[in-house]
Amino acid sequence: MSSPVLSIRGLERTYVTGAGPLHVLRGVDLDVSPGEIVGLIGPSGSGKSSLLHAAGLLEHPDAGAIVIEGVDCSNLSEASRTRVRLATIGFVYQFHHLLPEFSALDNVALPQMIAGRARAAARTRAQTLLADLGLAERVRHQPGQLSGGEQQRVAVARALANAPRLLLADEPTGNLDPATSLAVFQSLHQLARREGVAAVVATHNLELARHMDRVLALRDGHLEPYTG
Repeated sequence: MSSPVLSIRGLERTYVTGAGPLHVLRGVDLDVSPGEIVGLIGPSGSGKSSLLHAAGLLEHPDAGAIVIEGVDCSNLSEASRTRVRLATIGFVYQFHHLLPEFSALDNVALPQMIAGRARAAARTRAQTLLADLGLAERVRHQPGQLSGGEQQRVAVARALANAPRLLLADEPTGNLDPATSLAVFQSLHQLARREGVAAVVATHNLELARHMDRVLALRDGHLEPYTG
């Protein structure tokens, strides 16, 4: 069996509130393998976003180890964490955050060019990803000319543009109607599987969660298998 892309051990996160300390993560362990799609469910405030932010090296946990592609990122400098994040991790959020003045094609090409890929190669990769997501005829459209589902597909393509090994998605279809939500998720699932990406998808949508390889519930700061 291949080594996990993401391995988390003993992750803890506590926030200070007016009512006292709020312990959202209490020793979380998680392994995600290449090509595996893991669903993460739990009520609002349960710590799903905190877990994703820690896994994505966007926040520092209070304790625990985060290992990505065999690299222990726990004590890396901020510059090194940024390099790992840019080279290894893709993010998809509930709101697409596309650049409104750019076409779908350029929204997907731009992160690649920032990472150093030549413009022609970046646009070729963008064209391929968008076509794989059913947007071959929409690549020249700006976000305002696309439906909500199409915009989110562009966001998925952008997240995968630099061939990350780990994809972290926080309620990626939470702003869409049920039918569009399922269609977008299926596109994400197929493309992530094809590219061998390890993915963690936080969602409130239990119907969506059933399409994932494994579903974990975050309760009282601990991860446990969701049995439905």
